[in-house]
Amino acid sequence: MENDIYNTVVRPLVTEKGVHQSQKYNAYAFEVHPDANKAQIKQAIEKIYNVKVLKVRTANRVGKPRRVRYTRGKTRHWKKAVVILHPDHRIDLF
Repeated sequence: MENDIYNTVVRPLVTEKGVHQSQKYNAYAFEVHPDANKAQIKQAIEKIYNVKVLKVRTANRVGKPRRVRYTRGKTRHWKKAVVILHPDHRIDLF
């Protein structure tokens, strides 16, 4: 994967679980590029949001089966990253 930080992070995941984790554990969830590794994700989050990342957890999410009219389809596969920030730092989009 090309080392472009704006292609590494696709979007922040704003969910009930994500908001709870951000308040209690200072952990934030993002959808990231499937080929990105933990070092690239850490570097991208630190540059984009100007914060200090302590830890990165990743999970590959499998697409769910869906019905499209009379045929069966599938949603796309994607990768989720949960980043834990230094206690002095926050991201203000949750």
